[in-house]
Amino acid sequence: MNRFTAAGHDERVTSRVGAWLGVAFGLCFLTGLLSHAIQHPPPWFGWPSGPVWLYQATQGVHVVSGVAAVPLLLAKLWSVYPKLFDRPLIRSPLHALERGSILVLSGAAFFELVTGLFNVAQNYLWGFYFPTAHYAVAWIAIGSILVHVAVKLPVIRRAWSGREVDADRRRFLRTTWLGAGVAVVATAGATVPLLRDVSVLAWRSRGGPQGIPVNRTARAAAIAVPADWRLEVVTAAGTRAFSLADLTALPQATEVLPIACVEGWSASASWTGVRVADLLRAAGSEPGAPVRVTSLEREGLYRESTLPGRHTEDPATLLALRLNGEVLSPDHGFPCRIIAPSRPGVLQTKWVTRLTIEEIQ
Repeated sequence: MNRFTAAGHDERVTSRVGAWLGVAFGLCFLTGLLSHAIQHPPPWFGWPSGPVWLYQATQGVHVVSGVAAVPLLLAKLWSVYPKLFDRPLIRSPLHALERGSILVLSGAAFFELVTGLFNVAQNYLWGFYFPTAHYAVAWIAIGSILVHVAVKLPVIRRAWSGREVDADRRRFLRTTWLGAGVAVVATAGATVPLLRDVSVLAWRSRGGPQGIPVNRTARAAAIAVPADWRLEVVTAAGTRAFSLADLTALPQATEVLPIACVEGWSASASWTGVRVADLLRAAGSEPGAPVRVTSLEREGLYRESTLPGRHTEDPATLLALRLNGEVLSPDHGFPCRIIAPSRPGVLQTKWVTRLTIEEIQ
């Protein structure tokens, strides 16, 4: 006698939930690859500087699709857990491959979703470096999904071409879609401004000094701005130093650009400062070459970043001195910071002390 008679324990339900889970994981995987490539670009990779909201959109999709995958994964596992009680445990080499792919897929999926949610909360309970581990396990997860789909293809075809889903199973599916929808709406406000008033679980989309959140404060970075601070711009023509008064005396530009964090939250603001292209020209160089940006921060993985050539020549890329009409607060990078369109927040280097044209290295 079948002990598992609940509506969810049916291959037609499993296949439909699995299809949407595959979409969620696929979006999460592809946008995650993009984010990783932007932060660690291989020689062949290029990322455009426009539209200004492009990274904001792709990283928002990455985090929101990961959130949607949580209730979908739980529903799918609920639908198939009776298989754990099938006997014999292994019936054939193909059956062993199927079970192995499910084990690897479940482990990798839980690792990605759980560590991803902790990363969103900036709560790291582990000793490994999150981006490297998350990136590596993402390939394991997507590989196991492809193996699993290939092995289960006959069952999937039968489930989609067979009997209609009855009322009880439709209710289960509707509850699953509702759960995923609620999870998305409750969190998507971190990225989608129109949803911020209804996204009760949205994180870090509001508040912070000067109305914009920060991930790393000046105190946490142990920033001490020397009284004789100068910005050094190192070009093939030599090194030119600019005081804050010198920078303020240069032509100023204002751009509305988002800070888009890898954790998925984003917030737009009005930034005022010197166009990086104009600054390079003032230092005797032409924009269009990559520029290494160095921070006053002594330690940290992101104390240096590289601004690609397409960004150094984009007029929207600023060495920002003011935020929303006010002088930058220490937490937002006083005396100056980089703000460029379509870039991750971790690469919008704060407390800048040196710009170096990389071609002269």
